Order: sequence, then C-alpha cells, then structure tokens
Amino acid sequence: MAQVWHDLLFAHWPIAPEIMRPLVPQALEIDTFQGQAWLGVVPFRMSGVRLRGTPALPCLSAFPELNVRTYVTLGNKPGVWFFSLDAANAAAVVAARLWFHLPYFHSQMNLVETEGWIRYRSRRRGDPPAAFQARYRATGDVFEAAPGTLEHFLTERYCLYARFPKGMYRSEIHHRPWELQVAGCELALNTMTAPQNLTLPGIPPLLHFAKLQDVRVWTPAAARDT
Repeated sequence: MAQVWHDLLFAHWPIAPEIMRPLVPQALEIDTFQGQAWLGVVPFRMSGVRLRGTPALPCLSAFPELNVRTYVTLGNKPGVWFFSLDAANAAAVVAARLWFHLPYFHSQMNLVETEGWIRYRSRRRGDPPAAFQARYRATGDVFEAAPGTLEHFLTERYCLYARFPKGMYRSEIHHRPWELQVAGCELALNTMTAPQNLTLPGIPPLLHFAKLQDVRVWTPAAARDT
C-alpha cells in the first residue's frame, strides 16, 4: 500500500522492560535502548491511502490516525508492535483488521491547524474506551536522527509485527529517513494506554514532530526467528 503521513507527533515515555514484557507476545523480544523499553503515542493524519498502482478513493484515502506502540525484534529485525491503532474511517478499520491483523478501532477524530498548533482530538466509538486530546507543534530545526541515538532507535523502524492465526507475521515498511523536529505539546487528555492497564510515568514525554512522510507498506509475510 501507498500512503502519506502528515503532521505527526512522536510522544514517547520510558517503560521498564519487565512491565512491558507481559503486554507483548512471547515470540517477540522487547527492544530496549540502554536497558529501557519505550512506549509511543503517535497522532497524525493520512492521505493518499491506496493499493499501489491504483487511484486514491476520496471516501477511503484520507483520515486521522493515532497509534500506541512499542519496539520489538524478531530474528534480529527491529520493528514496531502496535497495542492499538485508532482511525476515523470505519471502512479502513475493517480492511486493516482483515488484511494486516492489526488492532484497529473506529474513533471520532478531529485534526486542525490553528496559529501554528496542531489541535488533535480522538475518542474511541466502542470498547475498550480510549481518548486523546492535545495540541502540538514543531519548536526546533529539521534534522535526521543519527544511528546509535535514541531518536534513531524510536523512529527509524522499517517493519511492523502482527499476530496472525498461523503465527507472527511481518510487514515491511519503506520510507525516507524521518525529517524530525523537536516539538512542544500541551496534553489535555490521554487514556490511550488504559486498555493495557499501563500507567505512564509521571514525567514529560520525549517529543518530536514530522511534517510529511511518504510511505509504502508491503503485504504481510510469515516472520522467522532466524
């Protein structure tokens, strides 16, 4: 699939690996940076969502999305494990659940830019309940994360993992290196980790903003541990 991501916020909190371990399938190794696992809440909007080589349909191709994620490895292949993915398009939610076996949820969502701030609201329409409300913006210059840095560990991930009936599957993700900026965020409401009974640490999150990213996501294939 082809898609474009806009106005993306990476909000990350450190989580002890022993807290994260029961929340992730045993087939996956918790990926850590200097001994610390990380939890990301990532709001953005998508456009141009389509199968490669086909036109984008107006009713399906553009909508807000919000991910809750952590970082894992399998067979020395670092990737992303999603706890949830909320989207404002019901048809896209059904399609993603069937095709990628990802935990998508239909949510009432709104994203607008006002005076340089991205104002973002999300409230899940069904169970388990989860909501997010914040405004955020870039506050620093554009940079690409250097290998070996925490920023690179958190953002430069080129596959996702999902649990299929036959086992763990991997979908490759292709895009250019992230053009990141340090960000500011005023977080009014965040219950996105409540379904995992996961309490975020009472410290400010690590924040980064990305304006635009063109992405390709490939068909899921069985993941190997070697």
